[in-house]
Amino acid sequence: MARISVRLPDGSSIEVDEGARIIDVARAVGSRLAQAALAGRVNGRLVDVAAAVHDGDEVEIVTERDPEALHVLRHSAAHVMAEAVKDLFPTVKFGIGPAIEDGFYYDFDVERPFSPEDLAAIEERMREIVAEEKTFDRAELDRLEATDVFDGQPYKQELIAELPEDEHLSVYTQGSFTDLCRGPHVPHTGWIKAFKLMKVAGAYWRGDSARPMLQRIYGTAWFSEKDLAAYLERLQEAERRDHRKLGRELDLFSFHEVAGAGLPVYHPKGARILRVLQEWLRGVLYDRGYVEAITPHIYKADVWKISGHYDFYRENMYFFEVDEGDGRVNEYGVKPMNCPGHVLIYANDVRSYRDLPMRIFEFGTVYRHEMSGVVHGLMRARGFTQDDAHIFCMPEQVHDEVVAMLDLVDYVLKDVFGFEYSAEISTRPDKSIGDDAMWEHATRSLMSACEAHDLAYQINEGDGAFYGPKIDIKLKDAIGRTWQCSTIQVDFNFPSRFGLTYRTKDNDEAVPFMLHRTILGSMERFLGILIEHYAGAFPTWLAPVQAVLVPIADRHLAYCEEVARTLRSSGVRVEVYAENEPMRIKIAKAQAQKVPYMLVVGDREVETDSVGVRERSAGDIGAMSVAAFAEKLAAERP
Repeated sequence: MARISVRLPDGSSIEVDEGARIIDVARAVGSRLAQAALAGRVNGRLVDVAAAVHDGDEVEIVTERDPEALHVLRHSAAHVMAEAVKDLFPTVKFGIGPAIEDGFYYDFDVERPFSPEDLAAIEERMREIVAEEKTFDRAELDRLEATDVFDGQPYKQELIAELPEDEHLSVYTQGSFTDLCRGPHVPHTGWIKAFKLMKVAGAYWRGDSARPMLQRIYGTAWFSEKDLAAYLERLQEAERRDHRKLGRELDLFSFHEVAGAGLPVYHPKGARILRVLQEWLRGVLYDRGYVEAITPHIYKADVWKISGHYDFYRENMYFFEVDEGDGRVNEYGVKPMNCPGHVLIYANDVRSYRDLPMRIFEFGTVYRHEMSGVVHGLMRARGFTQDDAHIFCMPEQVHDEVVAMLDLVDYVLKDVFGFEYSAEISTRPDKSIGDDAMWEHATRSLMSACEAHDLAYQINEGDGAFYGPKIDIKLKDAIGRTWQCSTIQVDFNFPSRFGLTYRTKDNDEAVPFMLHRTILGSMERFLGILIEHYAGAFPTWLAPVQAVLVPIADRHLAYCEEVARTLRSSGVRVEVYAENEPMRIKIAKAQAQKVPYMLVVGDREVETDSVGVRERSAGDIGAMSVAAFAEKLAAERP
């Protein structure tokens, strides 16, 4: 038999028989690798172990350690779940079943909603299918063959009908179940050792509320029971830290039907945290050469037509008509972002190169029409405040301005809050504006700024905004979840659309670059992240109440009030627990409210002009003077 040569990731080559598959390459390398092979890559494309290789191919064996391995496992688990449902509910109609972050789901059209008992039965049937080690067999069909295979399955028929007439489709079969699928899958069902079905939810077919409501079963799958147990433990921890739950318990905010979905009402403690955060960040920005603006919440529709939002973002905005009282009726739009106001400030005067860079920031509240089904507490709200800024600069200043922004990101996220983070640069999408030279300059500026800042980054090909490339910063919280917060974008669109110019050194007229940036992003979302990151136990400088005074007896109340006045004059946020309750009850209440310090006052403290200090986690740390305690708290500020 003829032999062919394929290249391995280490640069070496290996010979195998003509017609060999991925698994044959793995066996040629070694039996242990063959046992560990769950998929492969041929010239960078993920494939099954049964996929053929050809002479000159670059071949990689995918094992559990590969970043995409869990995705393959979970996609396969979705198919096993679908087979189990088919066995238990023979008349089921199948939607789609992809792998998702931390798990998988499949959509089913069944005669009645699934019950908890159904879920248990499906999971048990899945275990039986897994034990049978059924292979995932791939086949290619033409359109007519595929239509026959999925006779009686309207959702699959719809998907097939949308594909090009001459396209060959791939299907996978394991046991009694066949699905329309690109793959790849693990070699057999026995690979799916650790899984659990999590919940059932309603889901409209293709996300369209005018289409049928299907039953979506969510599950998770891992390579070991240990990994599954760790994941379930993380879920329990995430539930304990849920910002919506802690927001109620700590009296920070609430949501009300009369306000509509996704519009929080901040209670005094929640409002205090946001204001402290803003006041601190405001000082940081002033020190770094920013100027602050306050801009309107609504603009005439003309503004949004110039910006492009009216045509491309209208469904996410709130528009309304106003009778001006002089026979005119104008259409207005509530702002979904703060850019137009800052553009109007720039355009209000003649600018020269000497004015640049101009850095304008605003804690601006914006409103976006999110569907009620995707609104999630503070994490995705319809109304939120951005720590927004726009920098107008010359092309040659972009690099230095981005470096300065990254320095600010580093200080805020890492130095102050202790977050680890990573960066992603999104490049030019297919639909975009601006010439190649502008895109090249902007993208290279972002890359060189990251490199100058020694910040590693991934490339997110083609995911930039239509008006320019961007850097997205993703932070990791205390339990390992990642969150999108800071964004730095280069914009060619707004300056040209609004006719912004500046006079160059040669007295020519040029269009400035406009950099959009947020550090915290949505203040609401960042507050939600902080609540969950700290499990409600905010650092002292940010806590809504930093200390409570706990009098042992009523005769100590007057002294406590005097101490409270002294501490407040030093900027300490303090309360007096004056209720007629035992000291242990007051301390327990302060602990439940996650107050950083409890100041116990008895006869000795009154006599020595001191307080007995208890820290929420360390317990009793001894007596100190009121002035010393105030200095201690001042030292904890960033």
